[in-house]
This record gives sequence, structure tokens and C-alpha cells, in this order.
Amino acid sequence: MPQRPLGAQISHMLKARGVDVIFGIPGVHNVEMYRGIEEAGITHILARHEQGAGFMADGYARATGKAGVAYVITGPGLCNTMTPLGQAYSDGVPVLAISSCLDETSATRGQLHQMLDQAGAARTVCEWSEEARSASAAYHLIDRAFTEFATARPRSKHIQVPIALAGSLADDAPSILPRPAKPQPPQTQLTQAITMILAAQKPIFVFGGGAVAGADVVGNLLCMTGAASFTTYAGRGVVPVGAPLDFGSTLARSDSAAVFAQADLVIAVGTELAEVDLWRSDLGHNCPMIRVDLDPSVLVQGKADDLLIQGDAEAFLRALAISIPARVDNRDPCWDADVVTSARARWRAETDAERPGIVPICDALKDALPEETMFFSDMTQFAYVAKEIWDMPKPAHWHHPFGFGTLGYALPAAIGGKIGGGDQPVVAIAGDYGFQYTLQELGVAVELGLSLPIILWDNGKLKEIEDSMVRSQIAPNAVVARNPDFCKLAEAYGAASARPANLAELSEVMKKALAQRGPTLVHVTPEILGG
Repeated sequence: MPQRPLGAQISHMLKARGVDVIFGIPGVHNVEMYRGIEEAGITHILARHEQGAGFMADGYARATGKAGVAYVITGPGLCNTMTPLGQAYSDGVPVLAISSCLDETSATRGQLHQMLDQAGAARTVCEWSEEARSASAAYHLIDRAFTEFATARPRSKHIQVPIALAGSLADDAPSILPRPAKPQPPQTQLTQAITMILAAQKPIFVFGGGAVAGADVVGNLLCMTGAASFTTYAGRGVVPVGAPLDFGSTLARSDSAAVFAQADLVIAVGTELAEVDLWRSDLGHNCPMIRVDLDPSVLVQGKADDLLIQGDAEAFLRALAISIPARVDNRDPCWDADVVTSARARWRAETDAERPGIVPICDALKDALPEETMFFSDMTQFAYVAKEIWDMPKPAHWHHPFGFGTLGYALPAAIGGKIGGGDQPVVAIAGDYGFQYTLQELGVAVELGLSLPIILWDNGKLKEIEDSMVRSQIAPNAVVARNPDFCKLAEAYGAASARPANLAELSEVMKKALAQRGPTLVHVTPEILGG
């Protein structure tokens, strides 16, 4: 092929690597990146803000398992997308941001969009951030990103391309090379793990988001071992709904530590056991742990008698599912199912008491929505309750800004998820305050005609912060802000809106919203329970 400007070559390279959609905003600095998008057969989604573009790429990646790609400009464009990049890093989401950058900054000042260290700024929220100073370097960095997405824990990456280089002629990108497989658990450690599990009298599994790909064998594995289980919030859906010894996504309940104190073996699969999973310093166990993770930094947290396995969680679970039946038939339950049921009922009641009125709304929504519905939630009390009491029938179907914990995630991420999921039902859940961080992305959903219900939980304040202040004996301050008429605001963008008066109306509104073309803002307040 004849040479083409590097920006066009990059678009063709991305298409060859499986990229069908790019989210972004063009500007004078990155305009050359847009030269080849349509020619390459890639769809570009115009966000209303670079933060929205980053969250859309994140949602697309979570919904599809493919990399989400965002194009942003020098300086403020990259800065605006650093929050989504930080979220993707925290949650292990494959997001690649490609930005323009100034050709030279050391001897010139006062340039448009100039930063002191643009690549360094992005490096604070990405796994890595590098500048491509030649076409071959750009190609190498892109292939490096996609290889790492496929073989290691996926985290956000940033590549910046100098303005002049993006417009310069370049040869075609190299052919796609075979990618190595994810690290497999060593056979000796697998054998040791199986021996430990079968010798345990009260084993308990903890499944994280890294275990999602092996979810289809988990139900049988629990029956074969007689083990109890917990999931992290990201691991919801890995354990089949109704499993009799499943404690659910209730690790954050303080007295779940007493459950782990009874165990004689913990098997933690694909989870960091992070602060946002536990909200305490440790699980509470006094026994050995088998810990399986791709990320070696997670494994350094082990104790002397632990078995620490660096490898793919899916491969580990499938190996157990093959090897354990060869040694033993289904074991009798190692835990008392009645105790598990009682604990879950108690914790559900505690959740309802802590944030009253949300549990029955969750129950109504769960009954009204198809099992395959995918959710994208924001930092809001509604989501905090749902994450504990709403059992998911499928894994990787509820996405939340867990680690970084940013507001404004739900709407743009749901847009990206809906674009990636096609006909699959997708629902966004946001609070009245966080929704206003990125509400302008409603325009994208309207423009694309996305069937997207947006549940807006409006309690008229930053209720979680108010509750925290009260618990700390601080007079609530700066927790109430004047809200707009959200329904009129949605209609101004061209979206539909509804204010259901009761739970029965809410169910009907949701069914209608999923069936119609275009987004629907569903305004829900605590008063819905009195309707």
C-alpha cells in the first residue's frame, strides 16, 4: 500500500486489531487522527465532554470484553478524560486513550493546550503513558497495549502522538502477531490446591471479578467440594442464584468476619480483597488461604502458610472442575444451609434499615426486568443497597465505579455499554447529584436513538454524605443543592421521561422504556413507596 498519514494508518491498525467503535471529541490538535476513521470502517461516537468519552469507552469494554478506545486532544482533553482512565485502572478495564501532544515543549511557552508534563500526568492514573516519537513507536505501543489487555490484568493505557507526526506520511502498520496466552497456574500448585481443598472440613470460596469467565463451572464446583461462598461486588453472578451455601455479595457486613473465622481454608479467586470489597482490614480468617490472581502485586499480601498462585482464574476453576470429580463425588455440605439463609436475611434487614425504602424498589425492578439486563450504576445509595441484596443471574452484568469511586459514571458508561451490547437491555442508575456531572451525554443517547432507561434516584441531597456527617457528630453542611426539573431537562434533550407514582407504575414504565426507541429518564423519589 502507498504511504498514508500516520493518523490514518493508526485507524486502520486499530480496525485490524478488532476496534469497531471509537469514542471521542475532535479538535485542531488531533484532527489528523480522524482522517482515516471512516475509511477504516470504524464508527466514531461524538461525546459531549471528554469525561463522557472515557466513561463510554469503559462501558463499551465492560459490556463487550473488547478494548474501549477514546480519542482526545492535547492538554484539557486528556485532563478531562483522566478521571475515566483512573476508574478503568482501578477496576481492571481495558481502555486505551490516544491523544495528540505538542511537538516540542521544553523551549517554547504559551502554546495552545500546553502542559508541563502531559504524559506524566496521565501516568498517575494509567498503567503506563508513553509518547510515540515515530510511526514504528506508535505501532509498537498500540500492539503492546492490546497484548497486555489480552494476557495480563487489563488496565488503562495512554499513548500520545505529536501533532506533526500524526500528519506525516507513514508505512502501513505491521501484521498482527500471535498473542501469548494468559499465565496458567503451575501444575504442581494446582495439585497442591486440590489436596488442600479436599482435606478442608469447612472451605469457603471468595469469587471476584477475575473469576467471571469461569462462572459456568462454579455451581458444580461448590457442590463437589461442599464449600460455602461469597462474591465481591464485581463477582456478582459468578455463583448461581439460589446456591444453598452462598452468602452473596455481603463481604462488607462486619459480622461476615465471624463466618470466615469458622473456616479452615479460604480460596480467593480473582479478587484483590480491596478496601471497597471489605471495608475492614482483613477477612477475619485464621486459616490458610489459596489465592489465585493474574496480578503479582495482589499475591504479596499473603501469609506464610498461604498458597499463592499467579495465573488465570478461569483456568484455575476449570482445572478444579476437571480434577476434583476424578477424586471424589459430590461431598456433603460442609456448612449449615440454614445458618447461611439466616445470615443473609439478617444482613438484608440491616441494609434496609441503614438506607430505608430502597430494598422494595430494587425488588420491584428485579421482577420487572429481563434476566439478561445489564446495569451501569453511579455512586448513589440506590446502588449501594442493590449491590448487597440484588442477586445477579449472570456474571459481568452489573458495572459500577468500584475502586476510584467517581461520580458521573453511570450514564455515559451505559451509553457505551448499550452501543456494545446492541439489542441487549441496558439500564443506567444514577443519583440526583452524580447525574449532573455528565447529564449532557443524554444528547448522545438521543442522537443515537438508544433504548436506555435511566433510573434517577432523587432524594434531594447528598444523602450518603449527610448520613456520614451525622454519624461523625458533624452538623450536616453542603449536602443539599437546588435540583432542576429533571423530567423537563430530559425532554429538552429530546428524551422521554416518566415519574412513576408507585411500584406497579415503575414496573410498567421500565418495560415501556426498554421497548421504545430513545432514552427514558425515570425519575424516582422516596415518595414512590407511598403511592
